[in-house]
Parts: sequence; structure tokens; C-alpha cells
Amino acid sequence: MRFLTVFFTLTWFTIGGAFAQSGYFEDAYRFSRANPSGSARIMGIGGTQYSLGGDVSNIAGNPAGLGFFRSSEASISLGYSDWKVDTRYLNQAQTYNTSNFNLPNMSYVMANPKGNLETKAFKGGAFGFSFQRIANFNTEFGYNSNQPGNSSIIDFYVQDAYNLYYNFGFNLDDIAGSGLTGLGYNTFQFNPAYDDNFNIIDGEFEPIIGNQIAPFQNENIIQEGNSNQITIAYGANFNHKFFVGGSMGIRSISFSSFKTYGELFNEGPLRSSNLTESLFINGAGVNINLGVIYKPIDYLNLGFNFQSPTLYSLNEEYEAGVVADFGGFYFEPEDLTLGREEAVTNFIISNYGLNTPLKIGGGATFFIGKNGFISADIDWVDYSAGRINSKDFDESPDNQAIRNTYTSTLNYRLGGEARFDLFRIRAGYAFFGDPFANPAGFDQSTQQLSGGIGVKLNSINLDFALVNQKYSGQYRSYQVLDENNNNFGPVTQLENSIISGVLTIGYNF
Repeated sequence: MRFLTVFFTLTWFTIGGAFAQSGYFEDAYRFSRANPSGSARIMGIGGTQYSLGGDVSNIAGNPAGLGFFRSSEASISLGYSDWKVDTRYLNQAQTYNTSNFNLPNMSYVMANPKGNLETKAFKGGAFGFSFQRIANFNTEFGYNSNQPGNSSIIDFYVQDAYNLYYNFGFNLDDIAGSGLTGLGYNTFQFNPAYDDNFNIIDGEFEPIIGNQIAPFQNENIIQEGNSNQITIAYGANFNHKFFVGGSMGIRSISFSSFKTYGELFNEGPLRSSNLTESLFINGAGVNINLGVIYKPIDYLNLGFNFQSPTLYSLNEEYEAGVVADFGGFYFEPEDLTLGREEAVTNFIISNYGLNTPLKIGGGATFFIGKNGFISADIDWVDYSAGRINSKDFDESPDNQAIRNTYTSTLNYRLGGEARFDLFRIRAGYAFFGDPFANPAGFDQSTQQLSGGIGVKLNSINLDFALVNQKYSGQYRSYQVLDENNNNFGPVTQLENSIISGVLTIGYNF
């Protein structure tokens, strides 16, 4: 009886596009966050680049810096990263490592400076083209608990079923097709409440596990993919004092997530359950970048940069499945013997748009003669301004979650370079503020330390940088609220440490 229901409800939700993955507000932050990247020189000084011209990173950073180029340059960067995640759940620790080789930057600058005898204010400029990796999604984390948890995902199913019934008017057929809760219902992990004659009591639901103890839990999450940007830019030089530039960036996203969540019970009727989810997102977006750099005196640069929102068009594919093992339990209300019960969704395809927040930044660079420089940047981003839009589902709950969950941040970077004949030594520090509006005493800001070396050999530049980025996070497997609206579902603490190495080879001509 129930399986015929699931066929029709899942088919209806698939056609309507309403059964896509939840948590679009998380995508809004994930795809809006882009750490400074570029050449090894820029990475070595903490990503500082708003007021420092003459580097290929200016193409996607501050395009006004292209006006400093007096000769053309081509460069390529090779990168390696190791992403370590230390997780802690119920005071149990685990460590995960994910390594990745990548191509963080390929750039070409075509300089067209005016001659030294040029009397007009315009002293020439440069076109730039670059391919740049702006985000890395390759990571793995999870937990495997040898202690019973404080709840079960069945508690989430029951609570969500109540919400759907009373707040959205769902009947049992609707609930059978309502995302993960529908999968829990169709595998008998929770059911309608029955009276003594096995008649359904409207609006009441109960877990099949009754009041038995909470289960042992485990979960594994593998994420893969990256975000890249192709940028076309131009920067102009006026009197070697005022530099202005603009660029257009075309971004691409490729992201996949594979989740496996399991529960193991010491007592029946349910022995174990396993939930798997697969999510694939890809798409493209466009933005513009405008910048200026001003030299009031020879040893000082002042820079300003404006980056528009990136307007994305994204496609997603999603599927989920649940397997519940009852081992031959007789379910009297429906006169069924339950064994290995399975429920799956169809392959769900939907489309949505994402508008990321704009970014405004400024910086200053102080030159110590020909011996080096010190540079600093600061920028402002309001992550609560991101927006989801779609014709395939109701985006208003996620947009409200974006406004409630995130806030604006001030991010700053400081770096410097010392020159010794042909050699350069670099160091930098960066801080990215906590983007969450209500951190509840849990700091999720990011800190970054970097260093690097370089050598200039006639027309060849060789640069190497090493970057260590650290930040904390929290992962919620599912949410169950108590009478005070506090979540007592599983919360895993994450300590992320990403070490990246970048080698850049540049050729001037």
C-alpha cells in the first residue's frame, strides 16, 4: 500500500522540481567565499594586492595594477594543497587528509607603454588575460562514534512530519514524497500513530524504535570540485601617478558532495539504517571588477577596488536513498513482516540562480627604496546579501536563512618583501572575519600565514610560496529542536588546516 504511494508522490515532486536538495543558503556562502589567489609572489605576502601593481595577479585582483607594466609577461603557476580536518564528536577525535595538485594561475599581460618623450597624460597601459583558481572544495570529514548519540535521525523525521502536517497542510501521501522525511516514512522508521484498533490517528506520528536508547552513529562526507575564473582586463597609466583599470570575470563552478550517514541500534525492532545522498552542482557566472591606484609620492601607493556581485546560473542533480534493516520484525498495524526496507528518490534535476555579495576594498603599499616594501589590504563583504532565485522551487526560506545566518565581515591582509640583489624574501598574514551572525561563542574566522622566496634572472622570474590557512567550523548532521528551540542533533566540531605550495614561472619580453 505504502509503496504505491511513494511511486506517485516521488514522480510528482520530480516533475515539479520541489524535491531538490535542501540547504541552498549553505551554497550561497560556499560559492561566495573566494580567498585571494594568484602568483606565488602575491600568495607569499598574504594575498595583498589592492595597491601593489606590476604583478599578473592584478588581472583578477586590482586591474589598475596593469598600468604599471612596462614590458609584457607570461606566467604559469603550479600548486599542491593538503587539507587536514580534525573532527570531534562526543569527545571522539578523527583526522582526515585530502591532497590535491592544481593549476592555480595562468596569465598573459600584453603591455603597450608610451615612450619616455610622451608629453600627454596618458602613458599607455596593458591588457591582461588569466585563468585562476579561486576556490578549492576537495575535502573529506566525518565521525564514527562508539558512544550512543543524544538523538536519532528518526527524531528529525517525526518532527519534520509534524511541521509538514500542521504548518503546510500535508497529508500522509504528501509526507511520503517530502524529501528525506519521505524516505524515512517509506522505510517504516516512523509511522502514523494508531489507536487500539489500528486506525490512524490524524496528525500524530511515532518512531518505530519507541523509547529505546539512541543509536551509535557514523557519517562520512566527501566533497570534490573547484571554482575557476577566466578574466579579461585592462589597466591604464596617467602621468605615472594615477592608474585605473577594469576587468570582466567569467567564473565556473564544479562541486559534488557524497554523504553516507548510518545508525546502529543494540535493540530492535530496527537494527540499523543507512542514508546516502549524492549532489552535483555546476554552472557559470559573470562579474566586473573596477580599481584605481594613486601614487601621491614615489614611495607610496594607495589603492581602491570594487568587485560586483557574481551572477551565477547553476544546475544541480540530486538523489538519495535509505536502507533500513528490521531483521524480520512483524509490523502489526499493516500486517507486514519487515526485513531490509529500501526507498530511493528519482534523479532530481533543477536550476537556480545565485547572486553573491559585492566586495569593496582598499590598500596601501610603502616602498623602502629599492630594498623592498610593506603592503596592507582591507575589504568588506556582507554575506547576508547573497540571494537565491529559482522557478523550480520556493527560494524564500533559503533567502531568509541567508539573512538570518550570515553577516558582514572585515578582512585584512599584511605582507612584505625584502630584496637582496637577485633574491626576494616574503612573508604575510591574513585574517578573514567570522561570517556567521550568531556564532554563540564559537569563532569561525580564518587566519592565514604565508612566506615565500623568489629570484629574478634577466627575463625569468622564479617564485615559490607556502601558505597555511586555519579555521574552525561546525557540521550538523540533522536538526532536532527541543521545547526551547535548541538543537540537540549531532554537531561535529571541525578544525581545518590547509597547507598550499605554489610555484610560479614568469617570462618577461
